[in-house]
Amino acid sequence: MPHCNFSMVDVFGDGLFAGNPLAVIAGGIDLDTTEMQRIAHWLNLSETTFLLPPTEAGADYRVRIFTVDRELPFAGHPTLGSAHAWLEQGGTPKTEGVVVQQCGAGLVTLRRDGDRLAFAAPPRTRSGPLTGEELDEVIGVLRIGRDQVVDAQWVSNGPGWVAVLMESAEAVLAVEPVAAHDRIIDIGVVGPHRGGDADFEIRGLFSTARGTLIEDPVTGSLNASVAQWLFESGRAKGNYVAAQGTKLGRRGRVHLSQDAGGQVWVAGTTRTLMSGAGLF
Repeated sequence: MPHCNFSMVDVFGDGLFAGNPLAVIAGGIDLDTTEMQRIAHWLNLSETTFLLPPTEAGADYRVRIFTVDRELPFAGHPTLGSAHAWLEQGGTPKTEGVVVQQCGAGLVTLRRDGDRLAFAAPPRTRSGPLTGEELDEVIGVLRIGRDQVVDAQWVSNGPGWVAVLMESAEAVLAVEPVAAHDRIIDIGVVGPHRGGDADFEIRGLFSTARGTLIEDPVTGSLNASVAQWLFESGRAKGNYVAAQGTKLGRRGRVHLSQDAGGQVWVAGTTRTLMSGAGLF
Protein backbone atom coordinates (compact mmCIF):
# COMPACT_ATOMS: atom_id res chain seq x y z
CA MET A 1 0.00 0.00 0.00
CA PRO A 2 1.28 3.52 -0.76
CA HIS A 3 2.60 5.77 1.99
CA CYS A 4 0.87 9.15 1.75
CA ASN A 5 1.11 12.54 3.45
CA PHE A 6 -2.17 14.02 4.61
CA SER A 7 -3.07 17.67 5.25
CA MET A 8 -6.34 19.16 6.46
CA VAL A 9 -6.43 22.70 5.11
CA ASP A 10 -8.96 25.37 6.08
CA VAL A 11 -9.71 27.50 3.02
CA PHE A 12 -11.33 30.96 2.94
CA GLY A 13 -11.80 31.07 6.72
CA ASP A 14 -11.73 34.38 8.56
CA GLY A 15 -10.25 32.80 11.69
CA LEU A 16 -9.58 29.23 12.80
CA PHE A 17 -12.10 26.55 11.75
CA ALA A 18 -14.14 29.22 9.97
CA GLY A 19 -13.86 28.24 6.31
CA ASN A 20 -14.20 25.11 4.18
CA PRO A 21 -12.02 22.12 5.14
CA LEU A 22 -10.10 20.29 2.44
CA ALA A 23 -8.26 16.98 2.71
CA VAL A 24 -5.10 16.98 0.57
CA ILE A 25 -3.31 13.66 0.01
CA ALA A 26 0.18 13.61 -1.49
CA GLY A 27 2.18 10.55 -2.51
CA GLY A 28 -0.76 8.50 -3.75
CA ILE A 29 0.56 8.03 -7.26
CA ASP A 30 -0.27 4.30 -7.13
CA LEU A 31 -3.89 4.87 -6.13
CA ASP A 32 -6.39 4.27 -8.91
CA THR A 33 -9.62 6.21 -9.47
CA THR A 34 -11.75 3.74 -7.52
CA GLU A 35 -9.44 3.93 -4.50
CA MET A 36 -9.36 7.74 -4.59
CA GLN A 37 -13.15 7.85 -4.73
CA ARG A 38 -13.44 5.42 -1.80
CA ILE A 39 -11.12 7.59 0.30
CA ALA A 40 -13.07 10.75 -0.56
CA HIS A 41 -16.35 9.02 0.26
CA TRP A 42 -14.98 7.83 3.61
CA LEU A 43 -13.62 11.26 4.58
CA ASN A 44 -17.07 12.70 3.77
CA LEU A 45 -15.85 16.24 3.07
CA SER A 46 -17.20 18.40 0.27
CA GLU A 47 -13.93 17.69 -1.59
CA THR A 48 -10.73 15.66 -1.21
CA THR A 49 -7.75 16.20 -3.51
CA PHE A 50 -4.78 14.07 -4.55
CA LEU A 51 -1.47 15.71 -5.52
CA LEU A 52 0.30 13.99 -8.41
CA PRO A 53 3.22 14.68 -10.77
CA PRO A 54 2.22 16.86 -13.72
CA THR A 55 1.76 15.41 -17.19
CA GLU A 56 1.79 18.78 -18.98
CA ALA A 57 5.04 20.68 -19.46
CA GLY A 58 3.79 24.00 -18.10
CA ALA A 59 2.34 22.63 -14.85
CA ASP A 60 4.00 22.52 -11.43
CA TYR A 61 1.78 19.69 -10.16
CA ARG A 62 -1.40 17.84 -11.07
CA VAL A 63 -4.46 17.54 -8.85
CA ARG A 64 -7.47 15.24 -8.95
CA ILE A 65 -10.54 16.55 -7.14
CA PHE A 66 -13.22 14.26 -5.69
CA THR A 67 -16.52 14.90 -3.94
CA VAL A 68 -18.07 12.10 -1.92
CA ASP A 69 -19.56 10.59 -5.07
CA ARG A 70 -17.82 11.94 -8.20
CA GLU A 71 -14.69 13.51 -9.64
CA LEU A 72 -14.72 17.19 -10.63
CA PRO A 73 -12.64 18.78 -13.42
CA PHE A 74 -12.24 21.97 -11.36
CA ALA A 75 -13.24 23.41 -8.00
CA GLY A 76 -12.14 26.58 -6.25
CA HIS A 77 -11.39 25.87 -2.59
CA PRO A 78 -9.59 22.61 -3.59
CA THR A 79 -7.43 24.68 -5.96
CA LEU A 80 -6.28 27.09 -3.23
CA GLY A 81 -5.94 24.36 -0.59
CA SER A 82 -3.99 22.04 -2.88
CA ALA A 83 -1.58 24.81 -3.90
CA HIS A 84 -1.10 25.69 -0.22
CA ALA A 85 -0.29 22.08 0.68
CA TRP A 86 2.02 21.64 -2.32
CA LEU A 87 4.01 24.76 -1.38
CA GLU A 88 4.09 23.82 2.31
CA GLN A 89 5.47 20.39 1.45
CA GLY A 90 8.40 21.94 -0.41
CA GLY A 91 7.04 22.43 -3.90
CA THR A 92 9.04 24.91 -5.97
CA PRO A 93 7.26 26.65 -8.87
CA LYS A 94 8.93 26.66 -12.26
CA THR A 95 8.26 30.42 -12.42
CA GLU A 96 8.92 32.47 -9.29
CA GLY A 97 5.77 33.94 -7.78
CA VAL A 98 3.41 31.88 -9.94
CA VAL A 99 2.02 28.37 -9.40
CA VAL A 100 0.48 26.48 -12.30
CA GLN A 101 -1.94 23.71 -11.40
CA GLN A 102 -2.99 21.00 -13.82
CA CYS A 103 -6.52 19.68 -13.29
CA GLY A 104 -9.34 18.20 -15.35
CA ALA A 105 -10.28 21.64 -16.66
CA GLY A 106 -6.72 22.35 -17.88
CA LEU A 107 -4.06 24.65 -16.43
CA VAL A 108 -4.99 27.10 -13.65
CA THR A 109 -2.65 29.93 -12.63
CA LEU A 110 -2.23 30.94 -8.97
CA ARG A 111 -0.33 33.79 -7.35
CA ARG A 112 0.26 35.39 -3.98
CA ASP A 113 -2.21 38.13 -3.01
CA GLY A 114 -0.64 39.58 0.12
CA ASP A 115 -0.95 36.87 2.77
CA ARG A 116 -3.50 35.00 0.67
CA LEU A 117 -3.37 32.74 -2.37
CA ALA A 118 -5.41 33.65 -5.44
CA PHE A 119 -6.37 31.70 -8.55
CA ALA A 120 -7.29 33.03 -11.97
CA ALA A 121 -10.96 32.29 -12.57
CA PRO A 122 -11.26 29.89 -15.51
CA PRO A 123 -13.59 30.64 -18.43
CA ARG A 124 -17.19 29.63 -17.95
CA THR A 125 -18.29 26.58 -19.89
CA ARG A 126 -21.88 27.82 -19.91
CA SER A 127 -23.33 31.28 -19.41
CA GLY A 128 -26.42 33.25 -20.33
CA PRO A 129 -30.02 33.42 -19.10
CA LEU A 130 -32.13 30.49 -17.96
CA THR A 131 -35.20 29.33 -19.82
CA GLY A 132 -38.54 29.74 -18.08
CA GLU A 133 -38.63 26.02 -17.36
CA GLU A 134 -35.11 26.06 -15.89
CA LEU A 135 -35.95 29.05 -13.69
CA ASP A 136 -39.11 27.36 -12.46
CA GLU A 137 -37.05 24.34 -11.41
CA VAL A 138 -34.51 26.51 -9.57
CA ILE A 139 -37.05 28.60 -7.66
CA GLY A 140 -38.90 25.40 -6.81
CA VAL A 141 -35.73 24.01 -5.20
CA LEU A 142 -35.13 27.30 -3.38
CA ARG A 143 -38.82 27.61 -2.42
CA ILE A 144 -38.97 31.28 -3.34
CA GLY A 145 -41.25 33.30 -5.58
CA ARG A 146 -40.28 34.41 -9.06
CA ASP A 147 -40.78 38.00 -7.88
CA GLN A 148 -37.87 37.52 -5.45
CA VAL A 149 -35.45 36.90 -8.33
CA VAL A 150 -33.68 40.04 -9.53
CA ASP A 151 -31.76 38.11 -12.20
CA ALA A 152 -30.58 34.57 -12.93
CA GLN A 153 -27.78 33.22 -15.11
CA TRP A 154 -25.90 30.07 -15.98
CA VAL A 155 -22.41 30.46 -14.47
CA SER A 156 -20.97 26.99 -15.01
CA ASN A 157 -17.18 26.49 -14.90
CA GLY A 158 -16.87 22.77 -14.13
CA PRO A 159 -19.63 22.37 -11.60
CA GLY A 160 -22.88 23.26 -13.41
CA TRP A 161 -23.69 26.37 -11.41
CA VAL A 162 -26.80 28.46 -11.85
CA ALA A 163 -26.70 31.83 -10.04
CA VAL A 164 -29.75 33.60 -8.65
CA LEU A 165 -29.45 37.27 -7.67
CA MET A 166 -31.76 38.46 -4.89
CA GLU A 167 -32.42 41.96 -3.54
CA SER A 168 -30.34 41.67 -0.36
CA ALA A 169 -28.10 39.54 1.80
CA GLU A 170 -31.01 39.19 4.21
CA ALA A 171 -33.15 37.66 1.46
CA VAL A 172 -30.35 35.22 0.64
CA LEU A 173 -30.03 34.12 4.27
CA ALA A 174 -33.80 33.68 4.55
CA VAL A 175 -33.91 31.03 1.79
CA GLU A 176 -34.96 27.59 3.09
CA PRO A 177 -34.49 25.17 0.17
CA VAL A 178 -35.95 21.72 -0.24
CA ALA A 179 -34.12 18.83 1.42
CA ALA A 180 -33.78 16.78 -1.77
CA HIS A 181 -34.15 17.04 -5.53
CA ASP A 182 -34.65 14.33 -8.12
CA ARG A 183 -31.59 15.20 -10.19
CA ILE A 184 -28.14 16.74 -9.69
CA ILE A 185 -28.40 20.53 -9.49
CA ASP A 186 -25.93 23.27 -8.44
CA ILE A 187 -27.39 26.61 -7.36
CA GLY A 188 -25.70 29.76 -6.11
CA VAL A 189 -27.74 32.50 -4.41
CA VAL A 190 -26.26 35.97 -4.03
CA GLY A 191 -27.41 39.32 -2.66
CA PRO A 192 -25.76 42.62 -1.66
CA HIS A 193 -24.94 43.65 1.90
CA ARG A 194 -25.77 47.17 3.07
CA GLY A 195 -22.62 47.62 5.14
CA GLY A 196 -20.22 45.57 7.21
CA ASP A 197 -17.03 43.83 6.12
CA ALA A 198 -18.60 42.05 3.11
CA ASP A 199 -20.18 43.44 -0.04
CA PHE A 200 -22.21 40.37 -1.01
CA GLU A 201 -23.63 37.30 0.75
CA ILE A 202 -23.48 34.06 -1.23
CA ARG A 203 -24.73 30.53 -0.65
CA GLY A 204 -23.82 27.43 -2.65
CA LEU A 205 -26.31 24.55 -2.78
CA PHE A 206 -25.71 21.27 -4.58
CA SER A 207 -27.31 17.85 -4.71
CA THR A 208 -25.60 14.49 -4.37
CA ALA A 209 -26.14 11.52 -6.66
CA ARG A 210 -28.78 10.33 -4.16
CA GLY A 211 -30.64 13.62 -4.42
CA THR A 212 -29.80 15.10 -1.02
CA LEU A 213 -29.38 18.87 -1.15
CA ILE A 214 -26.24 20.10 0.68
CA GLU A 215 -25.04 23.61 1.45
CA ASP A 216 -21.33 24.15 0.89
CA PRO A 217 -19.50 26.23 3.55
CA VAL A 218 -17.44 28.29 1.06
CA THR A 219 -17.27 27.71 -2.70
CA GLY A 220 -14.41 29.05 -4.82
CA SER A 221 -15.74 27.93 -8.21
CA LEU A 222 -19.13 29.55 -7.60
CA ASN A 223 -17.56 32.78 -6.36
CA ALA A 224 -15.31 32.83 -9.44
CA SER A 225 -18.11 32.59 -11.98
CA VAL A 226 -20.50 34.82 -10.02
CA ALA A 227 -17.76 37.47 -9.90
CA GLN A 228 -17.36 37.25 -13.68
CA TRP A 229 -21.10 37.83 -14.03
CA LEU A 230 -21.23 40.68 -11.48
CA PHE A 231 -18.26 42.48 -13.04
CA GLU A 232 -19.63 42.07 -16.58
CA SER A 233 -23.08 43.34 -15.57
CA GLY A 234 -21.64 46.34 -13.71
CA ARG A 235 -23.00 45.22 -10.35
CA ALA A 236 -19.44 45.05 -8.99
CA LYS A 237 -16.36 47.07 -9.92
CA GLY A 238 -12.66 46.65 -9.17
CA ASN A 239 -12.84 44.36 -6.16
CA TYR A 240 -15.23 43.15 -3.51
CA VAL A 241 -15.55 40.72 -0.60
CA ALA A 242 -18.12 37.93 -0.49
CA ALA A 243 -19.29 36.34 2.75
CA GLN A 244 -20.27 32.67 2.68
CA GLY A 245 -21.09 30.02 5.26
CA THR A 246 -23.04 32.38 7.52
CA LYS A 247 -26.09 30.10 7.58
CA LEU A 248 -23.84 27.20 8.67
CA GLY A 249 -22.12 29.10 11.47
CA ARG A 250 -18.95 29.62 9.41
CA ARG A 251 -17.20 32.86 8.59
CA GLY A 252 -15.95 32.47 5.05
CA ARG A 253 -14.53 35.49 3.24
CA VAL A 254 -13.67 35.41 -0.45
CA HIS A 255 -11.77 38.31 -2.00
CA LEU A 256 -12.65 38.93 -5.66
CA SER A 257 -10.88 41.33 -8.00
CA GLN A 258 -10.65 42.10 -11.70
CA ASP A 259 -7.35 43.25 -13.19
CA ALA A 260 -6.83 45.70 -16.06
CA GLY A 261 -6.96 42.89 -18.59
CA GLY A 262 -10.36 41.72 -17.35
CA GLN A 263 -9.07 38.62 -15.57
CA VAL A 264 -10.98 37.80 -12.39
CA TRP A 265 -8.93 36.60 -9.41
CA VAL A 266 -10.29 34.66 -6.45
CA ALA A 267 -8.32 34.97 -3.21
CA GLY A 268 -8.64 33.60 0.29
CA THR A 269 -6.77 32.60 3.40
CA THR A 270 -5.40 29.04 3.60
CA ARG A 271 -4.22 27.35 6.81
CA THR A 272 -3.06 23.79 7.56
CA LEU A 273 -4.84 22.83 10.78
CA MET A 274 -3.92 19.13 10.86
CA SER A 275 -1.35 16.97 9.08
CA GLY A 276 0.15 13.52 9.23
CA ALA A 277 1.01 10.40 7.28
CA GLY A 278 -0.76 7.12 6.63
CA LEU A 279 -1.13 4.03 4.49
CA PHE A 280 -3.92 3.78 1.94
